Amino acid sequence: MNLSPALKKAYTKDQLSAREAQRLAEFIAWGPVVFQASRLLVKFGILQMILDSKDGLTRAEIVEKTGLSDYAVKCLVEAGLCIGTLLVDPETDKFSCSKTGWFVLNDPATRVNFDFNHDVNYEGWFHLEEALKEGRPAGLKHFGDWPTIYEGLSQLPPQVQKSWFGFDHFYSDSSFPEALKIIFDEHHVKSLYDVGGNTGKWALQCVGYNKEVEVTILDLPQQIGMMQENVKGKEGAERIKGYGINLLDTEALFPKREGGLDAIWMSQFLDCFSMEEIVGILKRAKEAMTPETRIYIMETLWDRQRFEPAALCLTMTSLYFTALANGNSKMYNTEDMEACIREAGLEIETIHDHLGQGHSIIVVKS
Repeated sequence: MNLSPALKKAYTKDQLSAREAQRLAEFIAWGPVVFQASRLLVKFGILQMILDSKDGLTRAEIVEKTGLSDYAVKCLVEAGLCIGTLLVDPETDKFSCSKTGWFVLNDPATRVNFDFNHDVNYEGWFHLEEALKEGRPAGLKHFGDWPTIYEGLSQLPPQVQKSWFGFDHFYSDSSFPEALKIIFDEHHVKSLYDVGGNTGKWALQCVGYNKEVEVTILDLPQQIGMMQENVKGKEGAERIKGYGINLLDTEALFPKREGGLDAIWMSQFLDCFSMEEIVGILKRAKEAMTPETRIYIMETLWDRQRFEPAALCLTMTSLYFTALANGNSKMYNTEDMEACIREAGLEIETIHDHLGQGHSIIVVKS
């Protein structure tokens, strides 16, 4: 396994003392309530009001400002102390916000992850054991009777949709500016298939950045409907087309483009499939390619992350795929993705690392 320097340091040697390891073990055991107590410290405004205060706040002041009972505030601030988001001055009994509490409030990735895990994943993860044993998203039944979450996206409750798309877009959007330069400045793409294009956000970025490119989004028919509503009336929308396709259907072929095709874009897409399914999709993509066509695979490969917290987020996200998304995919590492590309009869031309929130773009040729 080829790990980035930060991950090699973190994952190959034990870093903790026995006492630190014991505390972490208890932290894991109480993980569900650690999450919920922390979420409510944010939702009730307690962390923010403490952070905004000049010298901290007493419990009585927090009760007055929130309107919560003394009992509720006592439970939450004591939990915050032990979790590590709050500190207390034993002389004044005033609570202040720790560095960890600051990140909980102000780190955009952490806030997105809080919403995603509470609204989308929390109840479904109760069925993780079942999902791992059976290879299906057993936790998805909480929302509806679909084989994968993607068929049900348009029918999820509004807040769940908001958190799902917020999570999905946050990680991809941060990489868009650098990705656009790679696609259009380095490779001069004029025709592009956006595979799994969701709401058309990337397609709109493309037609806004390049006034000549024509984009065709390949996605499930219900997603194409959502996309068309989303791009309607926006600049460059006339250069965005939709092509309804179930990419899990091995008989469903990529459309052949008259005059050839410059690029096939797959952003945070292949992680939605098993390795066997990835190989099948890439083989069908290959049939639509010419020698000049390039596939651009943008993924957050967990083993290439510059900072260890990113790898933590990604490997935990794999379990969302297990329990809720489809039951058989994950956030892959470089070795896995290379194996799929080779098996599909394709070749890696180059890899661009450290885009945005930790993306890599694998450029593939036939």
